[in-house]
Amino acid sequence: MPHITIEYMIMIPMLLMQIFLFPMTANWIMNTWVDSRRTLALQGVADHLASTMQQLYSSLDHASIPAGKDSYAPGLPPMIEDCNYFASGTLRPVSGGPGFTKVIDLVVTLSGTKNSVTTAVILGPNLVWQPSLFLSNSTRACVTAEKTMNGTQSTITLRFDS
Repeated sequence: MPHITIEYMIMIPMLLMQIFLFPMTANWIMNTWVDSRRTLALQGVADHLASTMQQLYSSLDHASIPAGKDSYAPGLPPMIEDCNYFASGTLRPVSGGPGFTKVIDLVVTLSGTKNSVTTAVILGPNLVWQPSLFLSNSTRACVTAEKTMNGTQSTITLRFDS
């Protein structure tokens, strides 16, 4: 009989550990995997928005293009895993090197979660950024660029419309 008691004394803590520790570990691993997947999807959205902004800027920056306004709906999904997202940008000048450029730090955040990514959009010196918000679940979500001329100098204003 003493052998059975020793077996129970060894096995009961092991069983309790399996009941509590394994589900907690599986939950932690799944949460990490979901966060990584969401962050990867957000990074794709941020890169797509950054590319759209660079293309709009570059197309309007050429001297042969007259003053005007252009909008582009990037065709991004309205939701990522049943959560909408939003993007905002902050303009910062960068000096040094062979010229003067401006950079928009683009932050894309998934609503209701802690997932957020940042990317930099490198543009030229004649950029004006209008602080605005890109709302993914808006049917009118787009990037708008407007070129204005002041003599021989052109200014390109970028913003989000939602």
